[in-house]
Amino acid sequence: MDVILLERVARLGQMGDTVRVKDGFARNFLLPTGRALRASEANRKKFESQKSELIARNEQKKNEASTVAETLAGQSFTVVRSAGETGQMYGSVSARDVSDILKENGFKVGRNEVLLNQPIKAIGVHSVAIQLHADVELQITLNIARSHEEAERQARGETLTSAEAIYGIDEDPIVPGNGGEDEDEASDESEA
Repeated sequence: MDVILLERVARLGQMGDTVRVKDGFARNFLLPTGRALRASEANRKKFESQKSELIARNEQKKNEASTVAETLAGQSFTVVRSAGETGQMYGSVSARDVSDILKENGFKVGRNEVLLNQPIKAIGVHSVAIQLHADVELQITLNIARSHEEAERQARGETLTSAEAIYGIDEDPIVPGNGGEDEDEASDESEA
């Protein structure tokens, strides 16, 4: 299906471009959300008559997205989830979860604005891209941990999925061949 774009759509085209898209994409996304019109002479004339209004509306949306991006960019959010000893979460953190976390903190971000190719399934510090407008993209940090204490440790740079973090470090490990008391006692017993 050929459509006329009413705003810039990533990886598709600029405002006013006539592009060919799959029928389902046009019917289910572009047309209902007001991002495009079916390509016809009547709609082309309608677009030309509304072009200045559409440009102004797009610029307003971009400015609103930029102001939100200024306060949101670079922020870090802590997420507490259940996970096993190795850091593998029992669930996952999806785009919807990220959107809900941002809403809890006072930011209005839809789940379709969270650019997460696949859900996050391990604890750690993760960078997530947010696209508030076709021209406004930013990064936030999610600190996913089993508790707030672990989140603080991860924020300081510790890796909680390593063997040392999981099992702890022996303070005085026994190393064969170091000439310690344990080795001498073992050799005395074997001679007897």
